[in-house]
Amino acid sequence: MLITLLFVVAVHTAYLLSIQGGHVPACVPYIDGCVSISRAARHGWGNHLFSLLVVPCAVLHVLVWLLAQCWLRGGWAMAALGVLSAIALAVYATFLGTEGETYRFLRRYGVVVYFGFGYLAQLAVMRRASRRQALPASIVAWMSWIAVVMLALGAANVGVGALVADPEAKDRWENVFEWWLGLLTWRDPV
Repeated sequence: MLITLLFVVAVHTAYLLSIQGGHVPACVPYIDGCVSISRAARHGWGNHLFSLLVVPCAVLHVLVWLLAQCWLRGGWAMAALGVLSAIALAVYATFLGTEGETYRFLRRYGVVVYFGFGYLAQLAVMRRASRRQALPASIVAWMSWIAVVMLALGAANVGVGALVADPEAKDRWENVFEWWLGLLTWRDPV
């Protein structure tokens, strides 16, 4: 729950601070897509607050994945994917707001690895928990539905990137999908 709370506060407060600082437009990004999460947290005080809260989230992610491995008595691949996802999150948060091609590369791939490896680790924990009957079937089913929605949002994001010709419309749709995917990802990972 602490991870979820920190993420929600970090992202939304950073966005509000960026609006207040005149760095980004005001809108409802989950509907309007006027700004990406990265852009919402890239400038001024919003950037500092984002890093201050998200880096501890990455540390908590590592702990959660290691505890999940102990709880489920194994699952090295699951734990490795989760830990790599957490490290990528820390890299992303650390370099957000910096300039240069190297930093842009670290930010871009940090977020891709965070979302991708975190998703794969989540699938692995659901599979392992289901096989070991460590969670009620209803919780595994609920987690599965969230995973399906996350996959659909990821596929829609890729589809928009490939199929929408208008750069402004493409950017807005990708932002909308990113905000919703982020919201689903920010919940407690296990």
